[in-house]
Amino acid sequence: MTEQVVVLGSGYAGAGAIKSLESALSGDTELTWVSDVDHHLVLHESHRCIKDPSVQEHVTIPIDDIKSPGTDFVQATVESIDTDERTVALEDGDEIPYDYLVVGIGSQTAFFGISGLEEHSHTLKGLDDALAIHDDVAEAASEATQTNPAQIVIGGAGLSGIQVAGEVAEYRDEHSAPIDIHLVEGLDEIFPGNDASIQGALRSRLEARDVNIMTGEFIGEVDEDTVYIGDDTELGYDVLVWTGGITGREPCREANVDKDERNFRLKTDSTFQTTNERVFAIGDAALIEQTDDPAPPTAQAAWQAAELVGTNVSRQMNGQPLKEWKYKNKGTVVSVGEDAVAHDVYVVPFVSTFGGFPARSLKKAIAARWIKDLTGYGDAMSAWPEM
Repeated sequence: MTEQVVVLGSGYAGAGAIKSLESALSGDTELTWVSDVDHHLVLHESHRCIKDPSVQEHVTIPIDDIKSPGTDFVQATVESIDTDERTVALEDGDEIPYDYLVVGIGSQTAFFGISGLEEHSHTLKGLDDALAIHDDVAEAASEATQTNPAQIVIGGAGLSGIQVAGEVAEYRDEHSAPIDIHLVEGLDEIFPGNDASIQGALRSRLEARDVNIMTGEFIGEVDEDTVYIGDDTELGYDVLVWTGGITGREPCREANVDKDERNFRLKTDSTFQTTNERVFAIGDAALIEQTDDPAPPTAQAAWQAAELVGTNVSRQMNGQPLKEWKYKNKGTVVSVGEDAVAHDVYVVPFVSTFGGFPARSLKKAIAARWIKDLTGYGDAMSAWPEM
């Protein structure tokens, strides 16, 4: 009897899972890939489109360039997962049956109940988001003057917030645009939870680009033209981008497996198996058990997990013990416009944090390697100059 394996999502987790499953599954298995878009987005480089929308052709990879001819692809939005009936319900009313399911649909932006934030802010979860930020920044700049510059506010100074600020600064400088940039972080330092050396290196590069960094007070409310910060700070804006957190997507909230009570991400053990033995989850959609904290919701973790998930689905189908996975942090590289900062990446001897040409080249190499793994060297080399 032919087994039906279904993969949800075309981000790092979903695309990586497809490559892994195509290698691991036998010929008596049918593999179906479901995504709401017909491409994979190299999300950690999507911020480049804020400065230059033409970069989109290098950071989007068509589904047909990734999957093998034997893998079916369905472009549709997933509405719900029924673990009892073993079906995935789609927004258009269709259903896809499965014997085994890999949930890799990523996350959605968390707004933490902040009044007005969702209604008035951009997010950065897809290509359309990056292009919309570009358009609104360009329009605001065109209507501004040197005495009344456009006000661009970015909420959240994690990886995405810092990279958005860097790209807006690059756009401003390239176009001599009258723009003020404000990066707002509720905690006491940018890139919270990371080593002080990379925090300081990122701060110095942002400040050198005239980014106004505001830390230590949270955004409490937003209306159509003002961000209210802490008890008494009001910050007018023309464009607001929110990058402050993630939560599970709606299908994960409804799935009948154990999940986090606050963010609805699916809980798995170190084999990616949920409390339902036929449902696996990786990437931002999952909270993957590790020795201490769950694996982080990063591209790096999703890539690593995807390499093994196909093997474990195959082993589950054949009644074999599953392999455990342990996340290995290979360091951090963060763009600040055309510059970059690397930390705990052991390519420069005896230096834990560095920037300049080595960091910029490393950032390019990371993106190129991922593209190469999905489609080959040709696309990777073509994308290199734009990364």
